[in-house]
Amino acid sequence: MTSPTKVLVLSGGISHERDISLKSGRRVADGLLAHGVEVTLRDPDATLLSALVEAQPDVVWPVLHGASGEDGALRGLLDMLGLASVGSDGEATRLAWNKPVAKTLVERAGVATPPSITLSRDAFRELGAESVLATVAEHLGLPLVVKPAFGGSAQGVSWVDSTEDLRKAMVHAFTYADSALVERRVVGVEVCVTIIDTGDGPRAIAPVEIEPLSGHYDFEARYTAGATRFFTPPRLDEHVLEALHAQATKAFAALGLRHLARVDFMVDSEGKPWFLEASTMPGLTETSSTVLALDSAGYDIGSVYAALVESAAS
Repeated sequence: MTSPTKVLVLSGGISHERDISLKSGRRVADGLLAHGVEVTLRDPDATLLSALVEAQPDVVWPVLHGASGEDGALRGLLDMLGLASVGSDGEATRLAWNKPVAKTLVERAGVATPPSITLSRDAFRELGAESVLATVAEHLGLPLVVKPAFGGSAQGVSWVDSTEDLRKAMVHAFTYADSALVERRVVGVEVCVTIIDTGDGPRAIAPVEIEPLSGHYDFEARYTAGATRFFTPPRLDEHVLEALHAQATKAFAALGLRHLARVDFMVDSEGKPWFLEASTMPGLTETSSTVLALDSAGYDIGSVYAALVESAAS
């Protein structure tokens, strides 16, 4: 950059992932400051929009997880105000946030995703829980994964091995969202692929294989140091890694994403990647797969953050 850019980093918010957002935001701010960027770090609140109009930062970087930063509303407002921001625009963010919609869009683009059904809380009650669960179990089979239709950091997610566990899993998911996604569980290797685009086209960064010691990559496994083992590169054949790069880039394009995203897959025993979801604002803490991927690929993380800001400002 020829001159320091004024960047407003938003972190915190009121979601279940507030603590993760605060940690990620601090790391982004530190990385930008180390590269001569003028940074203000603040928590979003009722005065945010008026403050943005008054301050007119060159770039806004919402490092916000959960609905407050990833449902597209804030991004849409930034678009309305004509403010440049790091990350996907409001429409793309909204599409990726809705897991069932994201699955449909990437599948139409030729990316495989596990068979699933989305059930609202009302449908679950009105159609009779027992008959709904029996139908789902019969047609999707076991094992299953049940997750809120919206959300991140595996909050509200359950791994189901029996019909008895399915009801509990639905109730658990409904505490986080009014709709739940019930998905056939692909047994295999979980891999995250980070995509960055600093203006010269999207690039898939070194995939990261995830091996949670508990057996499931839940909230604790994601953000507790030592709870998960990571392998970069993954312990997979080269042709599988190439397929992961290609499928992640295709999913990124199908959802209309920009700048930075993480695309999650399960790779089955035959080496086939299955799309699970995409995060438009991946965690950027020291245990986050995106940070590990950038480190493994030899990137200076602060330089990447500065390049993303420059791309957003241009």
